[in-house]
Amino acid sequence: MTNHTTHAAIAVTVDVVLFCMYQNTLHILLIERKYPPFAGAWALPGGFVEANETLEQAARRELCEETSVSDLYLEQFYTFGDPGRDPRRQNVSIAHIGLCRTPPALQTSDETPQVQWHPIDHLPPVLAFDHQQIIAMAWSRLQAQLESATIAFELLPTQFTLADVHHVYQQILGESLDFATFQRILLATGALIPVTNHPQQLFCIDPNLSTGQFVLRWREARPSIA
Repeated sequence: MTNHTTHAAIAVTVDVVLFCMYQNTLHILLIERKYPPFAGAWALPGGFVEANETLEQAARRELCEETSVSDLYLEQFYTFGDPGRDPRRQNVSIAHIGLCRTPPALQTSDETPQVQWHPIDHLPPVLAFDHQQIIAMAWSRLQAQLESATIAFELLPTQFTLADVHHVYQQILGESLDFATFQRILLATGALIPVTNHPQQLFCIDPNLSTGQFVLRWREARPSIA
């Protein structure tokens, strides 16, 4: 039988893996930590959950306080709680994926001497805590949703070209896709609406698209191997 009086106090934190298309490539936002542990190291924005706030509220608050970013798509994706992940005390971190349509203005804080975008495939060799693991899992999670969800469009302006979508998919996947094939299967989803009265051929997502309706078999656009 468990003795409830001996339970260890475990802190609850949030971390945000914020993706954005910066300088036409997929980047994530990192902060430089000012205070121990890991003072001077790059880390994900995040911190402790305060009393009487939801996990999403905590994630948005920490992100805004540390970077000034506030306008973004946000979703929970995993919980990290290995003992020893934080040398101060045992804690559980609820990790979130954040997506921005355009690079927002950034601002440092008393706790973050630097706030910078970093290419997803050229991150600093050492990150604070277990943030390398969190980022890797967030990237995999983002890739896993590309076939059955419109999440990639959260990295695009509300109006976009087919080439824009093709480029974002390639950036998330880290591989090349045949454009003609990708264009065909993208249009076949029925998820896009042409924007009228515009010199470019722009599209937007159908606002009436129902959950589960979007299926984009992007694997068919992989170049065939002779």
